[in-house]
Amino acid sequence: MTAPSGFTVSAGAPPFFAARIALVFCAPMMVNGIALPFFPLWLETLSMSDFQIGIVLAVPMFVRVFTAPVAGMAADRLGERSIVLLWSGILSLLTGLALFGASGFWPILLLYTLQGAVYSPYVPITDAIALSGVRRWNFDYGRMRLWGSLAFILATMIGGWLAGLHGGAIVLPTMVAAFALTVLGALIVPKIGKPRRPSPIAAIAAAPAATLRQRDVQLMLIGVSLVNASHAMLYAFSVIYWQKMGFSGTAIGILWSAGVLAEVILFVFAIRLRRRFNLWSMMIFGSLVAVGRWLAFPLETGFAGYFVLQCLHAFTFAILHISVQSRLVERVAEEQEAAAQGLYFFYTGIFMAVATFLSGYAFNWYGVHGFYLMSAIAAAGLVFVVAGRFVAPQAAVQPQSAASGG
Repeated sequence: MTAPSGFTVSAGAPPFFAARIALVFCAPMMVNGIALPFFPLWLETLSMSDFQIGIVLAVPMFVRVFTAPVAGMAADRLGERSIVLLWSGILSLLTGLALFGASGFWPILLLYTLQGAVYSPYVPITDAIALSGVRRWNFDYGRMRLWGSLAFILATMIGGWLAGLHGGAIVLPTMVAAFALTVLGALIVPKIGKPRRPSPIAAIAAAPAATLRQRDVQLMLIGVSLVNASHAMLYAFSVIYWQKMGFSGTAIGILWSAGVLAEVILFVFAIRLRRRFNLWSMMIFGSLVAVGRWLAFPLETGFAGYFVLQCLHAFTFAILHISVQSRLVERVAEEQEAAAQGLYFFYTGIFMAVATFLSGYAFNWYGVHGFYLMSAIAAAGLVFVVAGRFVAPQAAVQPQSAASGG
């Protein structure tokens, strides 16, 4: 087997495949880098309550769990996945423009839910095209995806700086500008023809294979998805809370960027971690850190303390994501790969939507102390992960050998 080619030319691949995919990843990550931290800030400028903000953020998460698979199936059946990518970018841009003329809770809820529905397949389909390049021409997925993370950091820093200067009113224009980049990304994405395997999101529609119905796999996916969902209040209300504490927009951008940068650094060392530690131990450790992270969040530790807590994102998300993906490779056959990823997407989407909905209540009633609820959700995830560890076949619990790691 040859080494991954990164950004070098590979025989038979579309011209500049890896560089083009890297640019395409940047576009939706720019959207997410603005929307994820700062869209709740824009909602607050419209005098929405914390409860209403929670609903506006949660409902699209429910909807995307069902619309993304439909779009994925359409993309897989068409001769070219990029067609759906283009429509996703155009419709997302139009809904962003429509939000300029919306006022009141119900119109914004309707438009933002519609935006969530049409935008939901963009990143998964980009992932599917990138992974086709990995399988067919041996490109390095990590080197392509890394640029998306860097774009997220850049967008978050720019968004924080602009929010500090102009307040939450600047959020929607910057989101719309980023959506325009998704249209451009869909125009430059490599055309690779009909897919040889279904997209993960399309595979949700199929019944889970026998391997996916095994208890250890199900418990693991539910547990890790619950820990992922425990981040809901951070995503929905951290910027509002930090702004009320007096942090500048730039400082808030730094805090969000710290979490993503820590995540990227951990991904860099992922192979070494897998060779040194048992996958179950990594999942249990990450779940424990999540429980502690949300217990510490209400302590008002100041900028330095929150910076450290944000860096723990490397363990509360990245190490869990690496572990569950590696475990799926071990336990699920290659032909079931798409179904496994689709099931992971489904669980994470449903639990995140429920947790976001509950966070609106919790933050409205208890303020920052609502993070104790997030700690309880992470603890529930920890219980499921530990249960999965105990019911897993003994051979799958042992540490990996150097040959199997990486």
